[in-house]
Amino acid sequence: MATIDVDGVKREASLLLLDDAGVGDYVIVHAGFAIHKIDEDGALETLKLLKEAADYVDSLQKREGETK
Repeated sequence: MATIDVDGVKREASLLLLDDAGVGDYVIVHAGFAIHKIDEDGALETLKLLKEAADYVDSLQKREGETK
């Protein structure tokens, strides 16, 4: 088991499916299992895109709330 950090949120994830994951590595986690190791640039770009998508959804929800 490992402790993972996603933008400050810490969770537990299993490393059983990866042979070579270590401290400081970036991994894709699905259903509590680390399933793929990725490079730092790819991880940071993915986190940026996820944050932008979440901000967009938030802005839509705020707009929707203003029209009710």
